[in-house]
Amino acid sequence: MLGVLFAHQVRADGFDHAIDSRVIAWLGGHRGLLLWLAAPGSLIPAGVLCVAIVAACLLAGRLNGALLAAAAVPVAVGLDEALLKPLVHRTYWGSVVYPSGHTTAVFTLAATLTVLLVPPPVKATAMKAAAPRVLIPAAVCALGLVVAIALIGLRWHYFTDTVAGAAVGIGTVCGLALLLDLPSWLRRPNGPGPRKAPGPEEDDLQPLDDGAEPDHRRGRTRSGRDVIVLLRTPDHSTWMAPRSVRSLSRGGPLTGRAGLPHCACQR
Repeated sequence: MLGVLFAHQVRADGFDHAIDSRVIAWLGGHRGLLLWLAAPGSLIPAGVLCVAIVAACLLAGRLNGALLAAAAVPVAVGLDEALLKPLVHRTYWGSVVYPSGHTTAVFTLAATLTVLLVPPPVKATAMKAAAPRVLIPAAVCALGLVVAIALIGLRWHYFTDTVAGAAVGIGTVCGLALLLDLPSWLRRPNGPGPRKAPGPEEDDLQPLDDGAEPDHRRGRTRSGRDVIVLLRTPDHSTWMAPRSVRSLSRGGPLTGRAGLPHCACQR
């Protein structure tokens, strides 16, 4: 959407000018400092961080994470340079600037670390252990904001160039992560892919005899494990045998094929 609004612009619009002029007035006289602040988004620093993330993922045995870290920055920056910049062709001092490649690189790294490190919601008692995994991506996001401010102060980019760069980086990581996880998701038992037919390894319940209790039935799995299964219809009149006790062996309330309540406990 921003690309459509800013296509073929050669000067800042009112929104960009309102922000850029304040940043330039505040930091414009510190060019040396701004060059240092913008450096993390350049080729060598971003490449070094990518290599470090890939190495850490390989050491941890996370192949998909290593693939994500290796591909994310090249793909995101490639989209900028090969597709979006020529297509939008927004210029600043004669250079094509939309979206910002520096900002794309840093926010791509931040999004990659977020996917790899940030855990799912945890209880308050586990927050301390999870804190470093949240703080590292947050720190890289803050670095991305610093890089964006430096680029504006250097007059290399408009404010909205940096916003678009961040969006490209984050969107690229999300898309790549989805593609890398899609095969394993399709293989899940509850996924949309074809389900595996029960084979001889399934722990199908083999009835042996009726239990002493009226609401129980005793059985044995093919692996030789004895279980007691409680199966009742609402009117206590009909027994329903489960298809498999693989899940029953873990215990807890379950639902059979007919939607009837049953539970099991190992012996």
